[in-house]
Amino acid sequence: MLYKVKILWNKKPAEIFTDIKYSRAHKWFFDGGIELKASSSPHVVPVPMSDESAVDPEEAYIASISSCHMLWFLSIAAGKKFTIESYEDESEGILAKDEKEKLAMTEINLNPKIIFSGEKIPSQDEINELHHLAHEKCFIANSVKTKVKIQK
Repeated sequence: MLYKVKILWNKKPAEIFTDIKYSRAHKWFFDGGIELKASSSPHVVPVPMSDESAVDPEEAYIASISSCHMLWFLSIAAGKKFTIESYEDESEGILAKDEKEKLAMTEINLNPKIIFSGEKIPSQDEINELHHLAHEKCFIANSVKTKVKIQK
């Protein structure tokens, strides 16, 4: 399977690129027609060279892992006949130096809050197993070296 994303950045006419004060704002285009404003993180490159209102790669990385985990969790829960009314996750990523002294996302903490309904409500052990299976199945988590933890 091949996945494609287009990114586009253009120098603004008045910018002097070589002074390193150029805007990092750019756009991401996805195959379904979605276009997102993107930028470097204002924690990495200060405003006004970064756009605080845009998605930055660090946020997108965390969202990708959180979304992948959630989608597998929902699928596995449905297969086990558990009904989920809502799933909310306020994930956090830690950017720090790794064992090679390079900046990396060294940890991602998922904080899912799940509301189940119906007659069949999973026990905490069953919920833990659903998270374990979702993590094992998540393509994105399987593709990275970042430690991904599910906070309970």
